[in-house]
Amino acid sequence: MRMPEKVRVSLGSATLVGLRGGPLKDPPETVYLMTFRQGRCEANCWFCAQARESKADLNHLSRVAWPVFETRAVLLKVRGASSKLKRICIQTLNYPEAFNDVVGLVEAFRKAVGLPISVSCQPFDGEQMRELKRAGVERMAVPLDASTKEIFERIKGRGGGGPYEWERHVEGIKEAVKIFGKGKVTTHVILGLGETDREFCSLAQWLANMGVEVALFALTPLKGTRLEKASPPPVDRYRKMQLARRLILSGKAKFERMKFSAEGEIIDFGTPKEALLKEVRSGSAFLTSGCPGCNRPYYNERVSGPIYNFPRPLSEGEKEEIKESLEGL
Repeated sequence: MRMPEKVRVSLGSATLVGLRGGPLKDPPETVYLMTFRQGRCEANCWFCAQARESKADLNHLSRVAWPVFETRAVLLKVRGASSKLKRICIQTLNYPEAFNDVVGLVEAFRKAVGLPISVSCQPFDGEQMRELKRAGVERMAVPLDASTKEIFERIKGRGGGGPYEWERHVEGIKEAVKIFGKGKVTTHVILGLGETDREFCSLAQWLANMGVEVALFALTPLKGTRLEKASPPPVDRYRKMQLARRLILSGKAKFERMKFSAEGEIIDFGTPKEALLKEVRSGSAFLTSGCPGCNRPYYNERVSGPIYNFPRPLSEGEKEEIKESLEGL
């Protein structure tokens, strides 16, 4: 497949590999790429700067700037910096040439750089997924973003002016598991879209049962998007859901044993207190979640904080602060 001439690169990745100058407080461990087209994505996800009806800066995805570079220049720089990297992640916009573009990028980077490659995309059909695997994709992400079908329909689907259907995304995830295998497929879930703790934990358990990883994000209201006036989730609530995600995916807790209030707020993780404290002391639950090697620095937050997903190991003070915020559970 022909390699596209241009590609977007996250600013942190561009800085790390030497395409841009500047300091990095916490360097990315994955190089993040995004397919490039003139104009916006054909999807209309309400939280996204790239959405068809968005008036946000087209050079952004979440809080991160994604400048455009010649693909050949990026290849050379990534190859030269490969010892600093653990993975290549390609984000795919929705447009007619998207599949061909992502295959072209995968083939080019697989040939030039010996790093595992992940692709995050809309649900391609089974044959397209198999072609991506043959081209060199190690892991596939099909983002649900929403915890329920109703929220999905409102912010990504027909109700929000978008092209997506919940059932098609679910089938895409199942197909990806068949092709790439359990533990090799991820979905993204954004907290702060109106879901309850019960709804998120139920979804996380269903995905875990299928062998699907869950990458957790906090809603980041961006100027120019439909959700620009929404509020990000409270940090304390986000910590609880990070902990719930970790416990569910590791098999240390089950949704069926968790307890929730009438409003759907978690009040009992259904696991011994010592197990909860052990997770908090390790700090692993609060790190950026996603593919191996993905630390996605400051994708959801300012460097000054509050930090939702830590891109590096937590300090003892940070662990203690989280422990105090979870008192009573």
